[in-house]
Amino acid sequence: MDASSYRPVPENSIRYDGWRIVVVCFLLATFGWGLGFYGQSVYVAELHRLRGWPTSLISSGTTFFYLFGALLVAFVAEAIKAFGPRNCLIAGTFAMAAAGVAIGQVREPWQLYLANAVLACGWAGTSLGIITNTLGLWFDKKRGMAISLALNGASFGGIVGVPLLIAGIGYFGFPGAMTVAAIAMVALMVPVILIFVGRPPVLAHMAVAAAIDAPSPTQIRAKAFRDMAFLSVSIAFALVLFAQVGFIVHLITFLDGVIGRERAAFAVALLTAMAVVGRVLFSFVIDRMNQRLASSLSFVSQAVALAIVINVRNDVALIAACALFGFSVGNLITLPALIVQREFDRRSFGVLVSLITAVNQVTYAFGPGVVGLLRDLSGSYALPFYACIGVELTAAVLIMIRGRAADRRGPAGS
Repeated sequence: MDASSYRPVPENSIRYDGWRIVVVCFLLATFGWGLGFYGQSVYVAELHRLRGWPTSLISSGTTFFYLFGALLVAFVAEAIKAFGPRNCLIAGTFAMAAAGVAIGQVREPWQLYLANAVLACGWAGTSLGIITNTLGLWFDKKRGMAISLALNGASFGGIVGVPLLIAGIGYFGFPGAMTVAAIAMVALMVPVILIFVGRPPVLAHMAVAAAIDAPSPTQIRAKAFRDMAFLSVSIAFALVLFAQVGFIVHLITFLDGVIGRERAAFAVALLTAMAVVGRVLFSFVIDRMNQRLASSLSFVSQAVALAIVINVRNDVALIAACALFGFSVGNLITLPALIVQREFDRRSFGVLVSLITAVNQVTYAFGPGVVGLLRDLSGSYALPFYACIGVELTAAVLIMIRGRAADRRGPAGS
């Protein structure tokens, strides 16, 4: 990046080049979450139906996907620095497309793990880590807005991705539908990335970042793991995401036998749509609220929704419960960062948010596998879903343990 590439157009101008990158990242998130995150519920259901494999076996492949993906995400920033955002986004697109084709061709359990390894590469190149790092190259003052707008693509991926996958499976079969999805991703994303993602501008904050007198990342991480205020945030959200991901991955499999495949797909789409609604409505009031209390209430609302799902067999009530669960799904991505920004030294923000993200992904990687194992052992989803309720309520209590974080924000605190 050199100064000659900089265009002195303010970030709040519609003419600023960065807003085109937001559109690219929105589309990337649509495919990334549609095939990499929400698609997992479709893969579990289809492979169980086609191959007759135990749910725990298939879910363990999902767990492997999240664990390997968490390892790769840790190196996203270095990859962008070495190869540039355009090359990294294209690599992520091809990896995700290749994984989609591979999952559709799985015939043996070992092939499932290999396909999920490729899927993890695609996830690292299309999900939260690469999107936030890429947008950070174009945005400073408007970074939060840019990231929020782009990540609505993640919800859109669930809204349209799951129904389209299921419709495609009905028309083309599972292997054919996955191949069509892969072709569509490459055909759309590669030209868009090549056309719109160029060399990022040189932002002023990059030039002065090295001069800021701040603790090293190693010091920040070491202190964080001794800080109850940080641990209460990190552990609480890790527990909730463990339950949330485990539930969502198995949702279609559960609902398929209760309300049918088409209504199950609609329930997942509504859940995802409500995540967008919740994120938008929350944004108007969250700065004036107690964010820990808001988090706790969000956790409790998900527990209530799970209780309805377990105990009610009315179609409308089940779909409404999925909507209630989804209302807080989008906010669970943004609330940890808001709490860190409010309670901790601003100079530590990036390191602490990255640390929470890593802890969360490693933890929720086990959610689908544990839920699947408990389902196989008990013969139904009642036991694992009740366990998810217990996890959610535990997190609702833990998040309220604030410690003395507000006293440690320092002179640079917001």
